[in-house]
Amino acid sequence: SLQLSPCDRRLSLSNANSRLALFRPKVDEISLLTINTSSFTPDVVGGYMAAFAGRKYAARSLAAFVANGTYTVTSFTLVLEFKKGRLQNLFWKRDGCAQCPGRSNFVCLNKQDCAINTNNCKNHGGSVDCSIGIQLAFSGTDKHLSALNSWYEVENLRQYSLFGLYSNLRDSLTSQYNKFF
Repeated sequence: SLQLSPCDRRLSLSNANSRLALFRPKVDEISLLTINTSSFTPDVVGGYMAAFAGRKYAARSLAAFVANGTYTVTSFTLVLEFKKGRLQNLFWKRDGCAQCPGRSNFVCLNKQDCAINTNNCKNHGGSVDCSIGIQLAFSGTDKHLSALNSWYEVENLRQYSLFGLYSNLRDSLTSQYNKFF
């Protein structure tokens, strides 16, 4: 089936109150995209997201649940699958709620995603930063048939939340900076 770029007017995303985040990752490097939710409430703009790659015609992931009035999912892994250097697929890799244990504010949704109660999020009057973190990784082969390994690195690092590590570092640096001013 024909997949259109999010910039294609035939999709009319601008009329649907959709938001667009654009980024260009380096091939076969783990990237972390953070979507700040201090002025953006995903449950208000539809509650789902999809990833696109391409210009006129695009590869597109399935829609992934982000938020509704009850729950918000804050951590995602997007895998770009290549075959001989050509993008074949974009898919969301779920961890089966492996990040939930020990996190009192989180629940397991559908045995696949850890989610926090939306009312706990700062953009809904709570105290938790519910910014969305998307770990991006690559799998498959490049045009020289060399393996793209970043997906395997993410899989091995799953026990650590890259978004959590990044958030802790950001908070630490911000608090140090604020002490000076």
